[in-house]
Amino acid sequence: MTDPQDALESLAVGDIFHARASNGASLICLVTALDDTTIYARRIHTQDNERFDRKTGAEWSNADTKVDCAAPLPPDIHDIFVRLDERYQEQAALVREGLEPDMMQARWTPDERRAHDFLRAHVSTHPI
Repeated sequence: MTDPQDALESLAVGDIFHARASNGASLICLVTALDDTTIYARRIHTQDNERFDRKTGAEWSNADTKVDCAAPLPPDIHDIFVRLDERYQEQAALVREGLEPDMMQARWTPDERRAHDFLRAHVSTHPI
């Protein structure tokens, strides 16, 4: 098990980490900004902005939601999640403009499925 504070303090903008919600939901997050006390992140799948305590890993608005893995992903897996985030950002922009996105664009590619499968194993073998 990794020291939680070291793992959280080592995060940088552009890194991807995993958190677990109190209801068991998986939150795959991209770090968008950092300061001394807070990790600012965007949930890749929902495009929601979140804030996590940089010392405890707890989400500021819900302490039961916590970062449970901050270990770096292999570059190929990281890149797949970054591209998925970009695609979901484009779809969210369409919704904000009142347009209906093509739902087929939301479907995961074989590489995205592979990345999600990898992440499940990665989280269980690199907990904080």
